[in-house]
Amino acid sequence: MSATGEVTDRKGRGRRIILWRHGQTSWNVERRFQGSTDVELTETGIGQARRAARLLASLRPDAIVSSDLQRAANTAAELAALTGLDVTHEEHLRETYAGVWQGLTHEEIIDRYGEQYAAWKRGEAVRRGGGELETEVADRAAPVVLRHAEKLPEDGTLVVVSHGGTIRTTIGRLLGLEAGHWESLGGLSNCCWSVLGQGARGWRLLEHNAGTLPEPVLGDDD
Repeated sequence: MSATGEVTDRKGRGRRIILWRHGQTSWNVERRFQGSTDVELTETGIGQARRAARLLASLRPDAIVSSDLQRAANTAAELAALTGLDVTHEEHLRETYAGVWQGLTHEEIIDRYGEQYAAWKRGEAVRRGGGELETEVADRAAPVVLRHAEKLPEDGTLVVVSHGGTIRTTIGRLLGLEAGHWESLGGLSNCCWSVLGQGARGWRLLEHNAGTLPEPVLGDDD
């Protein structure tokens, strides 16, 4: 899209992957760790999804793939309604399973599992709450994203609707960053997205946390 808002010719641009985080949930507002818990969107979250979908539809995506958790699936449905595209739901795009952390508030996690939390923030390989390692999340999610991206036309655009932690680990993997540095990628606000472009040397980060004026990151990846 040009600076004037007009859709420009896509020829020669290369493939793009838009990684779009779901809209707001009640657990986001309460700062409860969701992980793989299936929490639905709030009314605010639905509104966020509809607004963002109008912007993303203008980019003329060729395919939509989504986590099968309802907060992501219902976000994806708003874009599907505007574009007429079908949504492919993938279990491997779910958020990190975090065991006993799930359902706890940020403060409760620090109070009960402070050493584990601190180790995670230092970039150490930690099974938060006895759940998945970040590298295991990337192991399941990144191949799914690449498989769908490979189906695109030469200048096609794939929209991936997922979760903050899963998106961050997937971006880190696709950029070839060491896992200990994935934390350097800041979290995504609800219904914001990041854009990867396929270049001569592989995938490049073109935009990060795009879609609105800066807002607080409410969720598991804050």
